[in-house]
Order: sequence, then structure tokens, then C-alpha cells
Amino acid sequence: MPAPRLAVFAVFLFNGALFLSWAARMPALAAQVGATEATLGLALFGASVGLASTAPFAAKLCARVGARKLILVGAAVTVVAVPSLTLAETPFQLGLVLFVLGSCGASLDVGMNVAAVAVTRSLDRPLMPQFHAGFSVGGLVGSLGAAAAAAVGWGLTRHLIFVAVIGAVVIVWVIRSVPDTTADAGGETSDAVEEDRPVLKRPLLWLLATITLFSAIAEGAASDWSALFFVNERGVGEAAAAAAYAGFSIAMATARLFGEPAQRRVGPYRLLAVGAVVAAAGLALAVLVVSPAVGYAGFALVGLGLAFAFPVIMDLAGDAGKRADGTGGEREIGLVTTVAYTGFLLGPPVVGGIAHASNLSISLGFVACVIALMVPAVLLARRSRARELTRAGAGSTRP
Repeated sequence: MPAPRLAVFAVFLFNGALFLSWAARMPALAAQVGATEATLGLALFGASVGLASTAPFAAKLCARVGARKLILVGAAVTVVAVPSLTLAETPFQLGLVLFVLGSCGASLDVGMNVAAVAVTRSLDRPLMPQFHAGFSVGGLVGSLGAAAAAAVGWGLTRHLIFVAVIGAVVIVWVIRSVPDTTADAGGETSDAVEEDRPVLKRPLLWLLATITLFSAIAEGAASDWSALFFVNERGVGEAAAAAAYAGFSIAMATARLFGEPAQRRVGPYRLLAVGAVVAAAGLALAVLVVSPAVGYAGFALVGLGLAFAFPVIMDLAGDAGKRADGTGGEREIGLVTTVAYTGFLLGPPVVGGIAHASNLSISLGFVACVIALMVPAVLLARRSRARELTRAGAGSTRP
């Protein structure tokens, strides 16, 4: 069996590959169900509702049954639901299947992040960016596979069944090596002053969640709308449009693979702020310059800039809830993840609605402004964490 570190990485890869396999074929799915940009946005809303509504329950279930069982259930339903997309005949039916996929995605996300925290703590290394690189690598594999399937004329059914079978084989191989951790309700937090403070009353966690919310909106726009943007606004074919997301995924995966030294050298908050500036500039470049080549470069910069948002925030959230015995952080990760999923909930209908009223260039320009808002949120989060540490230090000196 593979080592736990490799097993968790493989789960991240599985999740990204299956998600992007169908997302990159969005033009074909839209044609299959006869969806416009507005109705497709509503169909994608189903996946977001599944993510946001399932995440809180997934976090509680993970604490009870462990990460391994939660991942296994989510993966099993996913490999069945992905080929089922080809059975949809209307935007409503597509939305129902996407709701199931969103629910499975929430279970997988919560389970794999809790498992990643367990591995990271056992090795005492900031490895979260590398684990999230697995999702990016999976997205790259999925999007390139979609581009290849479209180029050789594979239909949706053949393509998605093939992807589901490969995914099932991967999960069967690695699942026994995934840490079977459960949340420990006992113990004290590392910051004594915060030990009895509800997570909902900690400004730090809401600020961290806000950053992931904005990042989720941007990542969702890139995955759901990049192909249609290049088809409708830049006039490229479906295969070339599907490959557009590959640049996003390559840049994100590469940055995350080198995330450990970057986070050690630059620091988590500065890394988040600089990344937001790069991502906002890249997306603005893609929509303002009417050139497919520049558009590809712009989306690559978006992937580079957003690379550290989710993994670093998960790391910071876990650290904020770490107990003296080395456990903890599940509630904090659950809160941040739940709020982040509202980005996937709000993003598709908002971007689709703006595109329907104007065009995709204007709607993606709006997303660039959302990314820029991550910078002040990062600065406020750093100040909030400093205040918590100051209070914790003051509390520890009291007799």
C-alpha cells in the first residue's frame, strides 16, 4: 500500500481529475441539454448548492466516522454520478446531477483536508500546498483528457465512463492508507484565551473564510466559464477552449508543488496578498486584450496567483484550532470550508447573469475585482491573528 502522504495526495488528484473532466466539457454538456448562458448558470447552481449544503454535515460526519470512510463514500457516489451527466436532457436534470456531484465534492473536500492536516502534523511540515497541488494536477489531467477526447471525437458518455473507471481504480488502491482520523472533542487549544471561544465568534476565522470565498468565486469562474469564454469571445474551437484551463491548472499545480519553501520564506499572509494581486492582474489582462494567446497567459497568471489561497488558509485555520495535544482544527476547517463553498454557490449564477446581460468579458472583469478584494481581507486577518496571539500571551502570564 502507498504511504499516507501519497495516498492523501492521490485523493486530491482524484477529486480534481473527475471534477474537471466534466467541467472542461461544459460546451458539449450545454449543447446536450440546450442551455443558454443564463440557464447553464442555474444548472451549475445545483453543484454549488450541493457543496454548500453538505459541507457542515460532512464536517460533523468526518469527526464521527473518520476521514477514510467519508472519502470512500464520497468517491463511490462520484464515480457513478459523473457518467450520469450524459443522461441529462434538460438544464433542470443537469442541475440535479450536479447537485449530487456537489454533495460528493463537499464530502471529499472535508475528508481529504482533515486527512491532509493529520499527515502534515505527523511530519511537522507545511505540506498543505503540495496536497492541494494534487487537486491542480488532477484538474490538469482532467482538462487535458477532455481536450483529447473532444479532439478525437469521443462522445461524452464514452469519455466520462472511462474517467469514472480510472478514478475507481485509484481509490481502491489508496483508500486503506488514508489516515482514519476523527475529531477529538477533548483537549485544549494552543491559545489558552481562545479555548472556550466558539468558532463563530472569532473574527480571524471569518476573515480567513472571506478570503477563500473570493478565491472560490474566481476558481469557479475559471473552471466553469473559461471554455465558453474562449469559444464565444475569442472564437476558438472546443478542443482549444478546453485546453485553456490547462494553463490555469499547470500554473497552479507548479506553484503549489513548490509551496513549502515559498511559505517558509515569504510567510503565509504575504504569500496570500501577493498572489491575489497577480491573479487579479492576470484575469484583467485576459478580458481586456482581445487575443487568445494573451488570454491563455492571463488565465495562467490567475492559476499562479490563486495557488496558495485554499491550502494556506486551511493551514492557518487548522493552526488556529490546534490543541495542546497536537489535535484539533476540524471545526475551524469546517467553518472556513463551508463559507468558501458559498463562493461556488454564488459564482455561477452571478457570472452567468452578468454574461447574459452583457458578455463573458464583462462578467469575468467583475471576478477580477472580487479577487482584488482578497488583499485587504488578508491584511485584516493578519492583524486579527496578532491580536489573538497577544491575548493568549497575556493570558498565559496571569497567575
